[in-house]
Amino acid sequence: MRAHRHRASLLDPLDLPKLPVAWVGRIAYLDRDGVINIGKETYVNDVSEVEMLRGAGQAIGQLRRSGFRIVICTNQSPIGRGWWDHETLAKIHDYIQDKLLEEDEDAYLDLILYSPYAPWLGAHARKGNPGMLEAGRQLIEAAESGLLLDDESFMDADAYASSDFDETSSVMVGDRSVDMEAADAFGVRGIQVDGAFGVASAIDSILMG
Repeated sequence: MRAHRHRASLLDPLDLPKLPVAWVGRIAYLDRDGVINIGKETYVNDVSEVEMLRGAGQAIGQLRRSGFRIVICTNQSPIGRGWWDHETLAKIHDYIQDKLLEEDEDAYLDLILYSPYAPWLGAHARKGNPGMLEAGRQLIEAAESGLLLDDESFMDADAYASSDFDETSSVMVGDRSVDMEAADAFGVRGIQVDGAFGVASAIDSILMG
């Protein structure tokens, strides 16, 4: 069970927004709820329920100006539970991207990945497993290199474990233990934030890392 991608099939070519500086391999893997927008115990079920966290757009813009590509990795089990569909989620993500760009013109989300699977399925693409992060690295690397991924070249769990991608300058930011579990399983530095403050509160820690 692979990650899903915002308004595209997972392995479709990725057209990256221009980065303000040269890319040297750094990726900021970001959870969504509690990092960019306010999380809710009953989930964010519609565009009308989205409340952006203060400074999220400026923080993402600053990360991109510092050479980070931005990859959203978010668990969205309401789809797997049958509560709402992929298009509902796509509209939420469209809205979040628009609000970020209203705050900072560089605050592009380079790639949005999500796991629609219910927790009891044990999907590798659901955090705290690292499947979304693995997919994010491969898609960003391929896009930066002008390469195309297909089912033969895309590395799933076992193959990825023996790959040699360097995550020492990258980071995973989330507000929950599953985010840190995914970071640890992936081998990337994890920063856990308070969901009331989100990514804006982690900028210094990210850039000093």
